Amino acid sequence: MAVPSNVHISSHPLLQAKISQIRSSSSTTRETRGLVNEIATILGVEAFAGWKATGTGKTDTTPLGLEYETKTLDPANIALVPILRSGLGMIDAMNDLLPTPVPIYHLGLFRERFSLQPVEYYNNLPYHRPDTSAGPNAKNTAAANVAILLDPIIATGGTAETAIQILREWGVQRVVMLSVLGSEEGVRRAAECWPEGVEVWIGALDKETNEKGMIVPGLGDIGDRLFVAIGK
Repeated sequence: MAVPSNVHISSHPLLQAKISQIRSSSSTTRETRGLVNEIATILGVEAFAGWKATGTGKTDTTPLGLEYETKTLDPANIALVPILRSGLGMIDAMNDLLPTPVPIYHLGLFRERFSLQPVEYYNNLPYHRPDTSAGPNAKNTAAANVAILLDPIIATGGTAETAIQILREWGVQRVVMLSVLGSEEGVRRAAECWPEGVEVWIGALDKETNEKGMIVPGLGDIGDRLFVAIGK
């Protein structure tokens, strides 16, 4: 598939080996959690590679007593936004990578069983009321310039598209979505819903989804696998 220019599929050999491991039905819950964390770490390193480190204007001292200027990530105004449930499995990896703590907001979306359409059931984005002096058409302002959207799977793309639109309405300038695995159609749908504002960084692509909206060959229901909810 010729992917949109804002989709980045990892070719890292270690990540590809871990994708093979996480596909296996023999992987335990502990192993699955570790693999999601490790894959998210590699994706995060690749996604942040083009960003700049900027001076903070502050100094610190090395163990040898020498002074140096400290740096942080640019842009510094970042929020992590996991899609519940399975996006929670990627949070620790992002927190470990980022140089400073950042806000974490949660979006709860599930796919309705029969229509396969996303349904929003939870949203704790800190919406700000418009400045009344700006007039009746003033928009909400976001607490972050960049939202790092986390969801291990992009299947039909409906959930990803809805989450991106929610973040866009919130007012973010850019959405960087990290996912372990996606279907060709689903990833295209997510990337094309806001081409100038979205980047999708993904570990691997599978060709299609089945009638239940599951990626095939895929890796099963990753939320169930992460939280031992198989057979719910």
